[in-house]
Amino acid sequence: MNKDLKVIIATDCGSTTTKAILIEKIGNEYRQTYRGEAPTTVEAPFEDVTKGVLNGIAEVEELSGRKILDGEKIIYPNNGNVGVDIYVSTSSAGGGLQMMVAGAVKTMTGESAQRAALGAVAIVMDVLASNDGRLPHEKIERIRHLRPDMVLLSGGTDGGTITHVVELAEYLSAADPKPRFGIGYQLPVIYAGNKEARPNIEKILKHKSALYITDNIRPTLERENLGPARHEIHELFLEHVMAQAPGYKKLMSWVGAPIMPTPAAVGLIMETIAKKQGINLVGVDIGGATTDTFSVFDTIFNRTVSANLGMSYSISNVLAEAGLANIMRWVPFDVKEEDIRNRIKNKMIRPTTIPQTRDELHIEQAIAREALRLAFEHHKQLAVGLKGVQQERSISDAFEQTTSGQTLIDMSRLNLIVGSGGILSHAPRRSQSMMMMIDSYQPTGVTLMSVDSIFMMPHLGVLSTVHEQAATDVFARDCMIDLGAGRGKAIKKELHRGVVGIVIDTRGRSLQLPENKQERINALKKWSAALNT
Repeated sequence: MNKDLKVIIATDCGSTTTKAILIEKIGNEYRQTYRGEAPTTVEAPFEDVTKGVLNGIAEVEELSGRKILDGEKIIYPNNGNVGVDIYVSTSSAGGGLQMMVAGAVKTMTGESAQRAALGAVAIVMDVLASNDGRLPHEKIERIRHLRPDMVLLSGGTDGGTITHVVELAEYLSAADPKPRFGIGYQLPVIYAGNKEARPNIEKILKHKSALYITDNIRPTLERENLGPARHEIHELFLEHVMAQAPGYKKLMSWVGAPIMPTPAAVGLIMETIAKKQGINLVGVDIGGATTDTFSVFDTIFNRTVSANLGMSYSISNVLAEAGLANIMRWVPFDVKEEDIRNRIKNKMIRPTTIPQTRDELHIEQAIAREALRLAFEHHKQLAVGLKGVQQERSISDAFEQTTSGQTLIDMSRLNLIVGSGGILSHAPRRSQSMMMMIDSYQPTGVTLMSVDSIFMMPHLGVLSTVHEQAATDVFARDCMIDLGAGRGKAIKKELHRGVVGIVIDTRGRSLQLPENKQERINALKKWSAALNT
């Protein structure tokens, strides 16, 4: 860690907007002082991500009075009111990582492979398994049709049977899928299964794919080893996906630390805070196309991405998955079903529009509640203990296993909920953000609720890799705005008041809304008035 850093510039190159923040050491602590943003410039006419970066930094220059740029060069080091000590960046401008994972048993190595991919910021397109119910030709056709960016192949504990993982490799070979990006290179395939099968895997796949072999993600039934596979996925993502963004290689030459994918950076700062404070937390980043959910319970980190749940591009998927009735239950006024459907379709085809009236805002926040709820349910299904432990260890018995591991999410022991994303960070009133999260997650016990005030968690995540104190100082003092706490049962505990205050939610768990429409609307209005939302 470089302790001499006093002035830091950081950017997050999103799919539509590049956000720049200036962090300065004031006394003995670090504070976020100025912020600028500009459109991301990966598309025509610029086709160079660094143009948006320079425009965002130029706005910080203008606001702060600090000279940071010399033409297209960042001035180093900081000297008085000129220059900075380091520049760091995250990026999602090259698009998300789309992966297919495969494991011998769907509820065991298949889920371990899924957790490895999700933890490495991937969108999992499909999970193949020997016992997934599909015929061989159906598996082959599915692989060929999806065209993933890369494949993670796993299966078998070390020293166990190799039959089923070899079978999966043969399906891959027969499908011979082409990668989504880059015509000139082979599809990357990472093998992280039974080490005894490596010679067979090499024989089958080395001539048809770019094969990378790493440690088994499930060396024994009792242990997961996801780190090596996640590292390999991350490195290949940087090489094959993020590098597709025009100007990305130039950006790499500017930074003082490796560029991180935005979701990885958000997850890292949450993991860092949970570890530093010794707490359990749940975090969410709800975007236009996807919703990322993070959790840390007893130091175990999990991330899931709900690729079909978002507030603009994927808003129609929220309607399809949640159902119209579940969305309408949160709308505090009488509205026709076709009006809700039309508003949702308009948002999907005009994704950059924002609500213009209070009614439109309430409808969007109703949809957000369902997107958050569904993404959290998805997360709880994958954030589980290992399956198959203390079971008969033959593959035939494993195929018969249908029971699931216990979820690691224990709301009674949850200390902090962190919300990020436009619908939460930019809500006109902080109490609205709080109510969306309370209604979606229904916390019990005493829980601190916070929102990322200006979308700076990605910047702080990558900064934590070079200066943890700077990242955690800014996270605590400038990034998080506390929304209060909710209590579900009588306990004695010191409470900390946020900008919304302390909320005592006595509506019960699970939350039951009145079935009668008018009674439901009256209840929603009563709750809204009580919290001034």
